[in-house]
Amino acid sequence: MVRIDTRYLSATAADGHQLRIYRASPMDAPRGTILIIQEIFGVTPHIRAVADAYARAGYEALAPQVFDRVAQDLIVPYTDVPTGLAHARSIDVTATVADLEAARLSAQDPEHVAVIGYCWGGRMSYIAACRLPLKAAVAYYGGGLPACLNEHPTCPMMFHFGESDPAIPPSDVAAVRTALPHAEVHLYPAGHAFNNSDRASFEPVSAAAAFDRSIDFLRRHLG
Repeated sequence: MVRIDTRYLSATAADGHQLRIYRASPMDAPRGTILIIQEIFGVTPHIRAVADAYARAGYEALAPQVFDRVAQDLIVPYTDVPTGLAHARSIDVTATVADLEAARLSAQDPEHVAVIGYCWGGRMSYIAACRLPLKAAVAYYGGGLPACLNEHPTCPMMFHFGESDPAIPPSDVAAVRTALPHAEVHLYPAGHAFNNSDRASFEPVSAAAAFDRSIDFLRRHLG
C-alpha cells in the first residue's frame, strides 16, 4: 500500500477570493498533479476518498472547495439536490475557473497538471480543459455539455457516461462524440453518479473500469 499524506492548503484566486484545497499526495515524488472537481455537494468524504485513491496511484491530488464562494467548508446532503444545484448555479463560471487556476498554481509542478470532474464537476472539467493550461482532462457524467461545445479543449479528453443516466440523454453523448472525434468516450451499464460509493447509484464494476481507464489515460498524457 502506498503511503499518502493528507492536509488542507489555502489558495487565493486572481480576484482575491481565498479558498481551501484538500490535498492528498504520495510520500514519494508524485507523477503529476490532478485537480479533482466536486459534485454539487461540495468536497464531501467521497471526493476526499477519490483524491486519496489517485494519491495512492502516485499522483498529487488537489480538491479545491469551490463552494467556499458560498460558505467555507460547505457540504450539501445528497438528499438535497435542489440546494446543491442552486449553489452551483449561483457561482459564475469564470469565478470557478479562477479557483481551479489557483489550485493549479498550488500544484507541486503547475505545468504538469490534469483535471478530473464529477457531475457538475464533469462539466467544469470540460470548461477547464478549454481555458486552462492542462495536460489532460477527464469528465464523469458531466451534464449540459452540448451547451459548452462551442469552446474547444486544448488537451486530450476522456468522458465516462452511464447508459441509463436520466440527466444525460444519448443525444448529449452523441453531440460530444461528434464535436470531439478524437476524445475517448466510454459508456457503462449504470446510471448517474455511478462512481460515488456513498450513494445508492453506485455501480462498483463500472466505477472500477472507469478508474482503470482514467489511470491509463493519465499515464499516457500526464505521466
